[in-house]
Amino acid sequence: MARTAIPFGPQHPVFPEPVHLKLELEDETVVGVTPVIGYMHRGIEKAAELKTFRQNVFLIERICGICSFMHSLAYCQGVEALTDVEAPPRARFLRVFWSELSRSHSHLLTLGLLADAMGFESLFMQCWRAREIVLDISEMTAGHRIIQSTCSVGGVRRDINSEMAKEVDARLRALQEMLDRSISPVFLHDYTINRRTEGKGIVPKEQAELLGAVGPTARGSGVTVDIRQTGYAAYSDLSIDPVVETAGDSYARTKVRVRELSRSVELVREVLAMMPAGEILVAVSNYPEGETVSRVEQPRGEEIMYLKGNSTNYLERVRVRTPTFANIPALLGMLPGCELADVPIITLSIDPCIGCTER
Repeated sequence: MARTAIPFGPQHPVFPEPVHLKLELEDETVVGVTPVIGYMHRGIEKAAELKTFRQNVFLIERICGICSFMHSLAYCQGVEALTDVEAPPRARFLRVFWSELSRSHSHLLTLGLLADAMGFESLFMQCWRAREIVLDISEMTAGHRIIQSTCSVGGVRRDINSEMAKEVDARLRALQEMLDRSISPVFLHDYTINRRTEGKGIVPKEQAELLGAVGPTARGSGVTVDIRQTGYAAYSDLSIDPVVETAGDSYARTKVRVRELSRSVELVREVLAMMPAGEILVAVSNYPEGETVSRVEQPRGEEIMYLKGNSTNYLERVRVRTPTFANIPALLGMLPGCELADVPIITLSIDPCIGCTER
């Protein structure tokens, strides 16, 4: 059978991200796929060498707007290790607070776009309606809806008072009710979603481990890995139980994100109930020296950030391994054998972020 090569992206009516793939087809079946990387390269890692280590906090969180807080968290934790500084206990809890808010609004955005890709406009609007609750909480507590800019080397810049905490708890209850009533049941039990995602883009557990998949992509294949279990920030004081599915298909990855939404709401409420009193920021009086690796669990999976200091106000090297970059090999394993019409759904099931990947 003759084969046809077609470009898929970087501009596509379904994709919110400029994903660029070269597909090789036999009739309507994908038999080969090659990623094309570099369309959005911005030189952030090089720019980080030209700014002071304090200025870099604002640069690093712009690697990606959706998971910006966790980028800055990984960076600040790395600099704190190089400067022998420990963030105060209350700051560590507040870091978890904004991390889980970021995870929630990222998952709701992704699920909404997945629904939109299937033509499920009402579900798309329900997801983004719920996401507005999360963004309102972010604006109330951080002053910003998307890029919070609250993380700092030595702690955080913003605090939450008791009245604000009560309001946040009330809004989280409303969010959980919306998830239980109009979002989770549809994603988990709707016939159309099941037909478009079940058995599509299967990655068995052994293959997911071999290809280095992370986050919901790995946990949807039965790989029990969640960097929050290492106990960074205040996660060591909270109950972290990874959400795992075993089917390894697009439906399993969707189920992981749906279940993680409720878990993030629970974690934020735990933070509000357990957060100790005290200061939120300590001064950093020395310069980074040596090298270190910082790891956090992004909405899409594990992020690894390498930092090298040379006892000056500038870092010698900043290197970021983002989760989408790690999940691209798994995506290349999912697509061969699928129909061309399933490529957008399978690709969206890994929640691709090309801004993170190419930096």
